[in-house]
Amino acid sequence: MRVLWIPPGKRPLFPEPESLEPDEHGLVALGGDIAPDALVEAYSKGIFPWDGNFPHPWFSPQNRAILEPSQFHVSHSLRKLAVSGKYRVEFDVMFPQVMRRCMLIPRRGQSGTWISEEMVQSYTTLFNAGLGFCAITLDQNDRLVGGLYGVKLGRAYFGESMFSAERDASKLALMKLCQKLLREGVEWIDCQQDTAHLRSLGSRIVSRPQFLKLLQEAVR
Repeated sequence: MRVLWIPPGKRPLFPEPESLEPDEHGLVALGGDIAPDALVEAYSKGIFPWDGNFPHPWFSPQNRAILEPSQFHVSHSLRKLAVSGKYRVEFDVMFPQVMRRCMLIPRRGQSGTWISEEMVQSYTTLFNAGLGFCAITLDQNDRLVGGLYGVKLGRAYFGESMFSAERDASKLALMKLCQKLLREGVEWIDCQQDTAHLRSLGSRIVSRPQFLKLLQEAVR
């Protein structure tokens, strides 16, 4: 097990993913920067950042949660909400606003946020270049009440964070995103970490070698 130290400005940041040695938490590297090209390199090698503050921790866990759009679990209450007309979902608009809402939303057991303003700028640059995505939930007054964002490379979608200001607003956005990705032939969304909440929505665990194989096929 060997965690890499990456000086700021170094390019490329990471060796080939097979040579990395994650620790028990999945940490593979510290340092580097959060520039857009660094993020593209990381995601293409199965790595994601966990904190926008230096030294940036980079992770590639041994077990990875993915969500196949066809396996998204739609509960009875969510199905009712989707047809109620209370909300509508739109895609790929208000990207930086979604990130900042994810940055500011209170989270149980956390006193701060891993999303920095530098991250907002870098991910927004990727979005403007066609390498980011978001799904947002708006109420009848066009108020942003939920959403999620991430990065896309080829047919690979990497979910980063979500927020809800109203019950099930982010679940509705994710449900609609899964329906959209099904139509487009996208086979999976990287959810990064395994949680009970994600399992309840239909995620499953794959090993790191399995994930890297799926990733190579998706971004080829």
